[in-house]
Amino acid sequence: MTETAPATGRAESESTFTGTGALVRFMVRRDRVRIPVWLLALGLSTAATASNLTSTYTTAEGRQSRASLVDSPAGAAFSGPGYGLDDYTYGAMMANELLGFVAIFAGLMSVLLVVRHTRAEEEAGRAELVRAGVVGRHAPLAAAVLVVGGANVALGALVTLLLGGSGIETVTWSGSLLFGAGLTAVGLVFTAVAAVTAQVSEYGRGASGLAGALLAAAYTLRAVGDMGGGALSWLSPIGWAQATKVYVDDRWWPLALSVVLTGVLLAAAFALATRRDVGAGLVPPRPGPRTASAFLGTPLGLALRLQRTSLVWWGVSMAGLGAVYGAFTGDVEEAIGDNEALQEWVATVPGASLSDQFVGVIVSMLAAVCAIQAILAMQRPRAEETGGRAEPVLATAVSRTRWLAGHTAVALAGGTLMLLLSGLGAGAVGAVVVGDAGLLPRTVGAALAYAPAVWITAGAALALFGLAPRALALAWAVVVYAVFVTTFGGLLRLPQWMDALSPFGHVPMLPGEDMRWAPLLILSAIAAGLVAAGFAAFRRRDLDLH
Repeated sequence: MTETAPATGRAESESTFTGTGALVRFMVRRDRVRIPVWLLALGLSTAATASNLTSTYTTAEGRQSRASLVDSPAGAAFSGPGYGLDDYTYGAMMANELLGFVAIFAGLMSVLLVVRHTRAEEEAGRAELVRAGVVGRHAPLAAAVLVVGGANVALGALVTLLLGGSGIETVTWSGSLLFGAGLTAVGLVFTAVAAVTAQVSEYGRGASGLAGALLAAAYTLRAVGDMGGGALSWLSPIGWAQATKVYVDDRWWPLALSVVLTGVLLAAAFALATRRDVGAGLVPPRPGPRTASAFLGTPLGLALRLQRTSLVWWGVSMAGLGAVYGAFTGDVEEAIGDNEALQEWVATVPGASLSDQFVGVIVSMLAAVCAIQAILAMQRPRAEETGGRAEPVLATAVSRTRWLAGHTAVALAGGTLMLLLSGLGAGAVGAVVVGDAGLLPRTVGAALAYAPAVWITAGAALALFGLAPRALALAWAVVVYAVFVTTFGGLLRLPQWMDALSPFGHVPMLPGEDMRWAPLLILSAIAAGLVAAGFAAFRRRDLDLH
């Protein structure tokens, strides 16, 4: 008995992971375009930003002026904790202001890829076919973790090579290796997070939405922590990556926290996987009422019901994020004080008062985040189509136009609702902090002005859904570019043409700037054109059930 037990354990372990290698090759084959696009986009944008820093801040005085911007509660919340501000080198700028931003997208990449290969496969029914072969219980999850983990390692290696070989002063090879390792660590943590949420939720959107909410919570903890004493930042994997003080002190030990958390989460994911059936989540959906309302029988009612949970989570998150940024409004008044560098920067933003100028900046950033929700909402009809659920609906008296119109209305109205809630959160808290009740309606109005820009992002996704549904992921390029330019455009002094390429760059920066209706009307017309193109193309193509 004593001698046979280990052999039995090994046999069980081997059987539960049988087929992992074949599934890894299959997933790599499926993502032979998707993963390289992610890696090149993140790697090249990081290298391009580093190069832009050297051409923008050519003198030590210019870099110290930049350090003054970071050395404030609002600056720390936007960028990072502010290491090496006494001698603000190019390396310190990279560590403070770029590492955390790129880490967010590394986490997002990990979440989307893991859910795609786990929960989404079960939801579509393909996982059951795979498990009918010689495949162990844990093989699909193990293969997904290996593929996405490998993608994160490749991302870290690519960024290390690009930064280390850039020849930029103070951007050393050792620091670049730590920069890449920090990105990999954050990506691995959210690979494990998504592996857990894929066991909890029965649907892919629920799993990715829950993991995305945790990613947003990690960013918020980092921002609030860096704004204060830094204690809360130690609760965030993004904060751990920035705590390495890349290019300043090059500390490796904070990354050990990411390794431990990744191991714990992966162990939990594999343990949870044994406690549920294939296709089911640990949290089963609640049974609905015995009879549906008349509204649920309409395309709009069905689309709203499918996206109700996501809208609630996003609404709460955006209102909370707006409130966090609104709390900085009073700090900006105090931080600027006699700081000439801050005064020069704020002077570039339209507005008669500091609070109005600051509101213009934070609202533009919140609007770019709202566009992410709009893209996610427009991906729902694609999931319904490939999951085979759209076909029986369209076999009834429901036309393609009515079915797609329901999802489109939810995406467009949902994006506008997110703008409203983020504006209410920022305006309400900002008005209390500053003691100006009029700041609330001004902030809400400024947020709603970005509605046409959000509609364009949703329209781009809809156009791709109709014209080239398998290229729907390209719609993320619009959002990623908008977030990058909106967040770093002013600080990096990016050329005006780059701002003009983003739909968010044409929206007047209310409440400081005068209202201009012409750009909003043009943006609305472009969004309408994209929506019309998507509808026309969808009516003419066959359903794609693969």
